[in-house]
This record gives sequence, structure tokens and C-alpha cells, in this order.
Amino acid sequence: MHLGRHTAKTPEQLMRSRYSAFAVGDAEYLLQTWDPATRPGELRLDPRREWLGLRVIRADGDEVEYAATSLVGGQTHELHEISRFRRLLGRWVYVDGDFPDD
Repeated sequence: MHLGRHTAKTPEQLMRSRYSAFAVGDAEYLLQTWDPATRPGELRLDPRREWLGLRVIRADGDEVEYAATSLVGGQTHELHEISRFRRLLGRWVYVDGDFPDD
């Protein structure tokens, strides 16, 4: 998907590919798969952050709840998000998300 040869068939597939993009620092892919209505003008990824793992908690319709673990400066962090997706011009895009632990 990152090479543009395939598109995600489900929101969960897109979310997993976006996690991989975060892990390898592919900001361009993240912006391309973000809904233009909610996409930021630019995206700066922290090169010090090492992504350690992804756990999908629930994938239901256009929502995916997940927990992603990362390491920054020797400290482990967990990001818990309920992401929303929608179809745009025949492909899934990330819209936004809620962070229930914040």
C-alpha cells in the first residue's frame, strides 16, 4: 500500500498500514491517507520515537480502536485511539480519532 500499488479494503487495513508508516517515518503516506477535510498542512514525526507494537482492540464499521506502544528517551508510552475512517473517491481515508485515556 505504501508504494501506491494497492489500497486498503477495510478501515483496519488502512489503520495497520498507517501504523507501519509511523514506524518507518513515512509522513507522506500518512498525509495521503488522511481525509483532506481534517488533514494538517504538514506532519512532523519524532525521529526519536521507536514504535514497538500494535494491538487492535476492536474494528467495527468505520471505526478502529487500537493501542500502539512506543519508546521515547528510554520511556515506554501507549497511545490508545478510537479512529474514524470514511470512503473518499473509492478509497478509505483516516478522518480523526478520540483518545479515551486523555
